[in-house]
Amino acid sequence: MIKILPSILSADFARLADEIHEVEEDVDLIHVDVMDGHFVPEITLGAGAVHAIHQSNLVAMDVHLMVNEPIHLLPSFIKAGAEYISVHAEACTHLHRVVQLIKEGGVKAGVALNPATPVSAIEPILNDIDYLLIMTVNPGYGGQTFIYNMVNKIKQAHERIVSQNLPVTIEVDGGINSETLPLCLKAGASMFVAGSAVFGRKNRHQAIEELVRSAGTHN
Repeated sequence: MIKILPSILSADFARLADEIHEVEEDVDLIHVDVMDGHFVPEITLGAGAVHAIHQSNLVAMDVHLMVNEPIHLLPSFIKAGAEYISVHAEACTHLHRVVQLIKEGGVKAGVALNPATPVSAIEPILNDIDYLLIMTVNPGYGGQTFIYNMVNKIKQAHERIVSQNLPVTIEVDGGINSETLPLCLKAGASMFVAGSAVFGRKNRHQAIEELVRSAGTHN
């Protein structure tokens, strides 16, 4: 079963609650990008905004921390109501401890990899995470073009997970649409972050339906 995760980075922040309401009946999760202006150039939402979303919307949140040393921010995001939290391997001095803290907070723990970071970088911790987030664009901006070389990286990660019989899900983020989703699905991904492919469309329900239908074309 695939999951579509609309990314609110591409939503209208002036009417964010309404934007989320438009998609929450069609999806299990929304994707919330948190940027600190250091690990990535932009600054976006904080724990206060995540708490507000949690209070006003029914859908669960997949919070993607694109921040340096996220260990200091974890308590506030866990308290804010995040159900999934991913951190970047490149941004954590003590990655194993960060993953432990997320899981101790009763939250699903994910590790994200930039396009230039090999899957081997998280081999020592693969057994400890719930999901692996493979960036298919360089993080920091919405609306970027999918990096097709990442399909092989998804396949490599999937093969490692299967060979070790691990309950780890692969999520992909960046340039996901009805053309690139089937490629990632065939390679082994099952969670798909979609920003402009959902919020860039007037009919969000139809946009999500098209993404789900595209999954049937991967065979």
